[in-house]
Amino acid sequence: MKRIIKNISDKIFSGLSRILDAVLTNIKLSMLPGNASQYHIKNVDELPESPLKGKTIIFLGSSVTYGSASLGTSFTDYIGKRNRVKTIKEAVSGTTLVTDGDTCGTSYVSRIKSITPEIKADLFICQLSTNDSTQGKTLGEVSESFNMDSFNTDTIAGAIEYIIAYAKKTWNCPVVFFTNPRYDSPQYGKMVDMLYKIQKKWDIGIIDLWNNEKFNNISKEEYSLYMFDSIHPTQAGYLKWWTPVIEEYLFKLFGI
Repeated sequence: MKRIIKNISDKIFSGLSRILDAVLTNIKLSMLPGNASQYHIKNVDELPESPLKGKTIIFLGSSVTYGSASLGTSFTDYIGKRNRVKTIKEAVSGTTLVTDGDTCGTSYVSRIKSITPEIKADLFICQLSTNDSTQGKTLGEVSESFNMDSFNTDTIAGAIEYIIAYAKKTWNCPVVFFTNPRYDSPQYGKMVDMLYKIQKKWDIGIIDLWNNEKFNNISKEEYSLYMFDSIHPTQAGYLKWWTPVIEEYLFKLFGI
């Protein structure tokens, strides 16, 4: 009986500890200048006109898509509010494209299957995950096959190809990948290069923030406001830095 009580107490303590950590983290994040109230989604105005109005866009990603350093608000939410877009945000922090090491079914390859197939999507946008780079996942090679079941999803290339094939088959809509801005990661640079090879095969779109010199050429003061760390933006970063560039790409995609 004592052991049972101890196990229950340990679980309760662990749960309360996680809740407290989350609360303290949110308090810390809410105090950042880049997460000030002026950048909150409720204070963002809709655009008078937008070619994206009424569109449905699916977003698949991890912490950058979710907005882990911006209190759960990311560019996906700003695009939705500003352009009156229906957004489906399937984002889990810390997850990878690849299935290698995915014991909980949280990889991009696994989670894409949890998105409702019947959605009438106009566009599917996927994050080129920084986690695969950070965790040293195998880059792999572009396959000659177009058969979804033939891709090695334990590799980055294979996982990307699987996601593209699945999205095209399931929603029959354009597929676009977006990259992070430039940061100190040669491995992520190799992932971006690989993405361009895959683009040639699959005719996907790429919102390339990594190689966008004009985009990356900002002052230290702006960077400090826009970024929590080298990977994760604040609300200001998403709204003032990322969203305009991504919207520009999407406007052109839909005819403007």
